[in-house]
Amino acid sequence: MKIKIILATLAGIAISSTSFAQDHRHVITNPTKPGNTEYWDPEVRVVTPGKIPSDAIVLFDGKNLDNWESIKDGGPAAWKVEDGKMTVVKGAGHISTKQKFTNYQLHIEWQSPIEPETLKSQGKGNSGIFMQGMYEVQVLNSYNNRSYRNGQAGSIYKQSAPLVNATSPMGEWNVYDIIYTAPVFTVNGGIETPAYVTVIHNGVVVQNHTKIQGTTEYIGQPKNPVHGAGPISLQDHGNPVSFRNIWLREM
Repeated sequence: MKIKIILATLAGIAISSTSFAQDHRHVITNPTKPGNTEYWDPEVRVVTPGKIPSDAIVLFDGKNLDNWESIKDGGPAAWKVEDGKMTVVKGAGHISTKQKFTNYQLHIEWQSPIEPETLKSQGKGNSGIFMQGMYEVQVLNSYNNRSYRNGQAGSIYKQSAPLVNATSPMGEWNVYDIIYTAPVFTVNGGIETPAYVTVIHNGVVVQNHTKIQGTTEYIGQPKNPVHGAGPISLQDHGNPVSFRNIWLREM
């Protein structure tokens, strides 16, 4: 299985290298005319922008969880869908997309529930969004709710604290736009290129091309298992956090 993953990764690298070479085939040493540094083909693909770009894969449109499954048993996702949003059902467990991805732009909106002021730190509005099912961008009610720096909203959990705290008040919606680049592994299972992530929280950059050190462990150091494409996963941490408007553009 590992050999297949490695070969697929190397094939992807070869394709990327070929595309780069094609884009730069007209570059010459000491150009003397404007046309010497211009290349026209292949023409740049057109994408229609908007609330949802024309080439986006819609993962949740507010109607059903057909694109999601339970991590527990691979069965139907058992979270609640109502009023255009999905909400964590305590004990139902984490859910994942049925489809797997590598490099992408992810848009996702989340809402902390109205909870008692007696709940503090990690006990308030806690959930998470996992890139490839193993690298967590933290979801937490961090509005007037102090917690450890590398565990608050917008952190790469237990690794990198956000640059700032841009969390909306409890009960209001937050928006994450995430640019994720998957790790590339060597033939012998080492890391050729680590994973990187940029997170824009409510229009504010909170992670700027941040290196992901490995899996985001609750206890212990990050691990770096060799893997291929993986799902987007959402965490059941016991708080009724809601999500809506989830779409992804592969890159």
